[in-house]
Amino acid sequence: MKSATHIIVAAGILSACSPTQVPEPQSQGDIVTEVAPTDLPGPVQSAVSEAMPDMTVLEVLRKERGQRVYFDVEGKRADGSEIELDILYADGVAEVVEIQRDLPWTAVPADVQAAATAAGAAEPVRIIESTQIDGSIIYELFADGMPKNPAMEVQSKDGQVEVLAERWPH
Repeated sequence: MKSATHIIVAAGILSACSPTQVPEPQSQGDIVTEVAPTDLPGPVQSAVSEAMPDMTVLEVLRKERGQRVYFDVEGKRADGSEIELDILYADGVAEVVEIQRDLPWTAVPADVQAAATAAGAAEPVRIIESTQIDGSIIYELFADGMPKNPAMEVQSKDGQVEVLAERWPH
C-alpha cells in the first residue's frame, strides 16, 4: 500500500511541473523557461544574427532575474566552437550583454591566473570567459562540487585585473 501511495504522490508532483519550466530556480532566484529557437522574439533573433552571424542556435533559456529578462542563447559557430549569448530584453529591445565560452585553465591569461591564485583560488574545474559590451572580460571560476555558481570572478579590463567582491550583474 505504501508503494502505491508513493507512486500517486510522485505522479502528482511531476504533473504539477510544467514541461517547459525548470523546477529548480537557477542562481539568484531566477525563473527559467526553455524556449524553442524558432520562438525567439524578433528583436532577440536580430541581436543574435548581428552579434554572431555564423551561429546555429541549439538551445534557448529565458531567465527572469528580478525585474530583468534575459535570453541565454546557446549554439555553435561555423568552426564548431560552442558559444552562448546572454541577451537582455526590455521594452521590445534586445541587447547582447555577454558573449560566453568555456576555456581550459591553460588558456586563461597569466595575469588573471595570478590574481585568482593570490586570492586563494585552487585550479578551477570549469572556466567561463564572458566578454562584456564594455570590452571587459569576466572569468567565472568554478570549484569542484559547485557547478551552479562561480567560486570566484575575476575581471580584466584595459590591462587591469581585479578579483570581484560581488557577483557580476549579468
